[in-house]
Amino acid sequence: MNAQYKLYFDKMKSFADLANAIGVLSWDSEVNLPQLSHHLRAQQIATLSGYLHKETTSPDFGKLLKSLTKLPLSHKHKRNVTLTLKEYDRDRKFKTDFVIAKSTLVSKAYHAWAMAKSKNDFTIFEKPLNDLLKISREEVEILGYSAHPYDALIDLYEPEMTVNKLDSIFAEVKAQMIPLIKQVKKNQTTNTAFLKLKYPKDDQWKAGIELLKSIGYDFNRGRQDISSHPFTISFGSDDVRLTTRIDEYDFSNMTWSCIHEGGHALYEQGLDPHEYGLPSGSATSLSIHESQSRLWENNMGRSKVFWKYQLPKLKKYFPQQLAGVTLAQFINGINVITPGKIRTEADELHYHLHVMIRYEIEKEIFQSKINAKDLKALWNEYYKKYIGVTIKNDREGILQDVHWAHGSFGYFPTYSLGSFYAAQFFAKAKEDITNLNEKIAIGDYTLLHQWLKTHIYKHGKTYNAEQLCKKATGSTLDFKFFMDYVTEKYKG
Repeated sequence: MNAQYKLYFDKMKSFADLANAIGVLSWDSEVNLPQLSHHLRAQQIATLSGYLHKETTSPDFGKLLKSLTKLPLSHKHKRNVTLTLKEYDRDRKFKTDFVIAKSTLVSKAYHAWAMAKSKNDFTIFEKPLNDLLKISREEVEILGYSAHPYDALIDLYEPEMTVNKLDSIFAEVKAQMIPLIKQVKKNQTTNTAFLKLKYPKDDQWKAGIELLKSIGYDFNRGRQDISSHPFTISFGSDDVRLTTRIDEYDFSNMTWSCIHEGGHALYEQGLDPHEYGLPSGSATSLSIHESQSRLWENNMGRSKVFWKYQLPKLKKYFPQQLAGVTLAQFINGINVITPGKIRTEADELHYHLHVMIRYEIEKEIFQSKINAKDLKALWNEYYKKYIGVTIKNDREGILQDVHWAHGSFGYFPTYSLGSFYAAQFFAKAKEDITNLNEKIAIGDYTLLHQWLKTHIYKHGKTYNAEQLCKKATGSTLDFKFFMDYVTEKYKG
């Protein structure tokens, strides 16, 4: 390894160590933090974030990166340096005081959101959210953009994605998904009552742990906890943690939360540990990350072939609740189409209307500069317009997602992109692995894991999302794969 590249690699590992230490503090904030401790934790995270920013934007590090661009490096090494330099140039635009200020606001906003959600009162979160909107608009101007202010934030989560591209994708969602939803709802006859019986919390927890183990999540390199909003966080491929939430009268809530977060965790545990700290040891993008969770949650986790093996195991935990429920009844029940109010509990079709609503609102936030106090009315208006439901309280409405409390504007579109990538990846995996369904039916997911490791996990950020998709499937993202998948599933 070139001496200069090794110096760069060593620095990147030290930056990752510090970033992951901050991550542990953030994880603890959402899982274990005492109620009155959030102010101190906000200070700690802000201090470390400021220090990390100083180190990653130092002139000496910049000189090292620029010197590396002049060397004859391999494709992967050159890609690592190029991406790091892009991030360096972007981060240099921000003063350390700005980084500390935003970190502090995010910590405060998260705890205000958690309290507001528990009390079902958006007004508690309104001012902290407005403060985040203000600093995020400052961030947009610092980052700069050419066409739409929202482009600057989208690029943080999905590099090279733009409002123009997303508008085209969501136009297809409106044109094709809404008519399909209407047709499926009109023709479906199904029973979901068995999913709403009482499923004791402790038994759900045990069933969730077994389900995670069965799909390949390694508890020797991770753990699961409870949080108000399920999430996965990684501090390196050997320490990947996830959370879930449990509703004793909604079996779907925890089950598909576990599978969804398990998909994220499998991706993180599958990244190359020898590339720790480098772009090549990190997930390609948020949409590719989401493709892994949605592939397991839906393409696998709502399929008949998956539950042929898993349902008998589940009945051991819930013999009374699932007594007499056949495989066909179970599959129909877990795939019912209904215009719900909660994104994370939405079916595969309505889900993308939920995401589209957030996308439309976020565009409005940064184009029209509306304030936090106006968002609740806009949220409720869009839910009535696109999904046909009336939002009756803040908890089921504007407070349901944690993302804005994290200052994560520009994140939501990656959820839909992820589902569309997932359908394309899964279609290709089934094409490449002739006996895949037979293996899944007996609970053997090793061939699928190997396909994902080979085509997705091992590359990290060596390719961008579109390049990775083309390399894995032969073509860039094509919405047709998703429509083919859902049309066959719901009309077949």
